Amino acid sequence: MDTIADRLIVALDTDDLDQARRLVLTLRSRIRFFKVGIRLFTAAGPDAVRVVQDAGGEVFLDLKFLDIPASVAGAVANAVRMGVFMLNLHASGGREMLRKAREAAELAAQAGGLRLPRLIAVTLLTSATSSLLEELAIEEGVDAHVLRLARMAADAGLDGVVASPRDAQGIKSVCGRDFLVVSPGIRPRWAPSDDQQRVLPPREALAMGADFLVVGRPVTAAPDPLAAVERLMEDV
Repeated sequence: MDTIADRLIVALDTDDLDQARRLVLTLRSRIRFFKVGIRLFTAAGPDAVRVVQDAGGEVFLDLKFLDIPASVAGAVANAVRMGVFMLNLHASGGREMLRKAREAAELAAQAGGLRLPRLIAVTLLTSATSSLLEELAIEEGVDAHVLRLARMAADAGLDGVVASPRDAQGIKSVCGRDFLVVSPGIRPRWAPSDDQQRVLPPREALAMGADFLVVGRPVTAAPDPLAAVERLMEDV
């Protein structure tokens, strides 16, 4: 990953497949990676993935799988067959679920002669704060909770985690420099933070050790999304 364009993932957080297609076609000259999350996938299904792939882009499938190990393993195998670049599941599902997901991904890729996607685990949503942990009766603080889940994901053989850029340095120190940190909650200084809490501008996020930056509304809600991407890259 040599440039900001290699590290930037634009989130297609819309209900409208045609709008997603327009965004991809508008941004594809500068953006390679696009996130398909629960909002677009529940509206359009696998067609949302194909819209990105048909334009020559790569998909981060952000469905945050969390279920019994067998169910998650089956879902992960299906995602591998869709040809996505990266997919995620919740670390809070536990070590056995994470391990079964990794095994399922490897078996599906081998059986189909397919690329093995990056498999990453969600630690703590960037909208979460210490008050949420208290509500869930989790006694440890945010930093300790994130690091514990990241270490568990690494031990289970995953490639990285989804985490706030503020957590990236600590995760790298515990799990190694090659362990990926995919950071949502990226907000340029000229954009509102919306419902995100633990956010950083892109330059600072990269300096903290984030490998991929997920950006949504600052780009997709802009009057000119391509101009917003260019401005964001200039900031970095």
